[in-house]
Amino acid sequence: MNEDQIKNQINELIKDEIQESINEYVDAKELTEKSGLGFVEPTDEQQLKLSISKNEIDKIIKEYKKIKKSQRSNLSQVRKLGLLDKHGRPLK
Repeated sequence: MNEDQIKNQINELIKDEIQESINEYVDAKELTEKSGLGFVEPTDEQQLKLSISKNEIDKIIKEYKKIKKSQRSNLSQVRKLGLLDKHGRPLK
């Protein structure tokens, strides 16, 4: 995968998480409006603002690449085989 594809995937994950949070907020607000509980009036306007720095996304990409590189290493492949040393202990 190239870096642009990884960034796009991360952005999609972030958007999904944000959308899920918004949906939960709207559902909770609808429940309080129906039951008449809560302190927020239906006429009150509220906005959700979010900003994610590109540096944080770059850190996530760097960590992702590091994990993927270690998973492709020869030592990782040996660990997956579950081999034992001459004393019967798993290889590290």
